[in-house]
Amino acid sequence: MCDSLCDFVTGRTVANVGAEENRQFVEKYLVNVKGYPKDSIVVDFPLSLDLNGDFFETELDLVIHVDGLPMMVIKCAAASLDSRVREVVAAARILFPYHQLPFAVVSDGVTALIHDGISGKKTGEGLSEIPSFADLKEWLCNHRLIPMAPDRVLRQRLVFRTYDTLNVNVHRHTS
Repeated sequence: MCDSLCDFVTGRTVANVGAEENRQFVEKYLVNVKGYPKDSIVVDFPLSLDLNGDFFETELDLVIHVDGLPMMVIKCAAASLDSRVREVVAAARILFPYHQLPFAVVSDGVTALIHDGISGKKTGEGLSEIPSFADLKEWLCNHRLIPMAPDRVLRQRLVFRTYDTLNVNVHRHTS
């Protein structure tokens, strides 16, 4: 196994640790199969959470934007996908202060679990079930983006942080 590789979306050299090879597969799949422009995909999206004055910084694997709006978060995992669902759904709920992301995905590069980011309900399984770029654009035309109730934000941040701190073999760029 190599120590580093070139990120498909950014062109940056990245450490080949944890689920990095899986992430590279997902990035290529999104662009080549699902029609995402590279500039709609943000790699290592920085996230800073205020937990009642205690700050927690991390990065999200992939955040997908449509017309400048974050719409989907993808967690790339190297192990059990089911164990990462609550983390990615919580991320979809807290990532953006003005609205919850409607799609939360966890993938190992072979398959994927797709969840409604607002309700948390499973909406699909398999890479083919990841919404295409056109699907997200259509969703945006037919639905309203809604914020999370303010009294639920701290709890969802705590849920996310709890799961995120369990990630091992992850290279973080934040300090």
